[in-house]
Amino acid sequence: MKRIFFSLQALVILLGAAGCHDSLLNMQPESILTNDQFFQTSSDMNRAVIGIYNALQTRRMTDYIVMEAPSDNIYMAGITPVLGAPDIDGLTVSPDNPQLDIFWLANYKGIFRANQVLKFIDRPVDYAGTAKDQYIGEAKFLRAQFYFDLVRTFGGVPVVTTALSIEEARGQRRNSVDEVYALIIDDLKDAVAKLPAPGAMQKGRTSKGAATALLGKVYLYRKDYPNAKDMLGKAVTDFGYDLTPEFSTLWNSATEDNSEIVFAMKYVESLNSQTYSSAFIPNGGVFGLVDRGTEKILPSWSLNKLFVAGDKRKANTINDTLITPTTPGTKTFYPYGVKFAAKHLLDNSGQDIPMMRFADVLLLQAEALYNSNDKAGALIALNRVRQRAFGDASHNYTAADIAAPNDFLDKLLLERQLELAFEGERWFDLVRTGKFLTVMTKEERLYVPANNAAQTVTLAPQDYMAVFPIPQPQIDQYAAGVLEQNDGYNK
Repeated sequence: MKRIFFSLQALVILLGAAGCHDSLLNMQPESILTNDQFFQTSSDMNRAVIGIYNALQTRRMTDYIVMEAPSDNIYMAGITPVLGAPDIDGLTVSPDNPQLDIFWLANYKGIFRANQVLKFIDRPVDYAGTAKDQYIGEAKFLRAQFYFDLVRTFGGVPVVTTALSIEEARGQRRNSVDEVYALIIDDLKDAVAKLPAPGAMQKGRTSKGAATALLGKVYLYRKDYPNAKDMLGKAVTDFGYDLTPEFSTLWNSATEDNSEIVFAMKYVESLNSQTYSSAFIPNGGVFGLVDRGTEKILPSWSLNKLFVAGDKRKANTINDTLITPTTPGTKTFYPYGVKFAAKHLLDNSGQDIPMMRFADVLLLQAEALYNSNDKAGALIALNRVRQRAFGDASHNYTAADIAAPNDFLDKLLLERQLELAFEGERWFDLVRTGKFLTVMTKEERLYVPANNAAQTVTLAPQDYMAVFPIPQPQIDQYAAGVLEQNDGYNK
């Protein structure tokens, strides 16, 4: 099946119809396109849908700043500073943080594009087969993904499903968390009903399987365990997903389209490449991979020390490198992340970045089952991931290991941390379980073997930090008093 590419240059940002398919040529310049001219044919609508993916594809390259940096998996390096990121890393975020404003805008750009597709979906009359339902399903899935990421980051946000005038937009208040989740669930239910099965979709586009899995994940975040158990069970059994035999094949460009990928952002070197791979690479580069890196982020010792002997995920997550610093006779633990370190040119990687993998689905299923009093089923799901990591059952958990809820939660979060490191899950896992208040009181970063000690940073997480502040530039654009700030962040 033909693979789909998403261009990083938007075709029609104003219309929300940006993007580029590999078969498109001689497109009209955006200056002469209007709503009346563009949304005329099924082909136009397909390009508009691709534009929604484009917004997510662009955002995904820097998701680590909001989704990983606040956690104990990574820390921001000093070689290539990213404005505002160290404050997120140190849990000292203010409403003026530019990274939060960038994240907010990126999500609402995608939501705008999805709304445009849904607004004009009835205009074309040349849809073939179930194409119309597919486009509706894709738009609603992607809109749900954007809102899911917003509500997890900021709490209640304005829910926008139609075009608004400037004055209407300035008066749009924040919806409650429950209202945002209600839209997400409704969108995903419709996406499940309308989207084709994974085998009928082009690689890089969502499917009924991905919508089912995401809906199950959303239910889990809402602690609706019966519905989470049902949807995640279907995601596990009904769509042909499976763990790859070797963890390493997930991070090889030649084998990145595999049975474990539920939904991924696709990139192609020199066509629509990503920069995330270079962000992990030391400034001096890595022989055989890339001449130099941007060294924006480094794996923490807090994460590194959790891998035990025999865990094959370690070699494909962190590369331990010992370098001789300026002080003679000492060496410092100076690792880099290798999950996305495919061979590439600087900021020009074709390595895909998953949004959801089957291992994630299994671990979510384990959580839903345990909280539905099915400890045996939870243990099976948990150990499927564990057994792949070690190549045998020698490190499997037993019923005694998860006898108490806190024991299970500790094992689950550990497995999710080791399995899904750098994939944008750790911070949200810590927040939704309340563990960020204890786990994030300190973080071990650089490790010096000569001293057998790590550089430890003390942090001060507070209850209100479960959500980040609403970006001040957004508050300033609304009418006075409309967009209220989250508690704890008022100036």
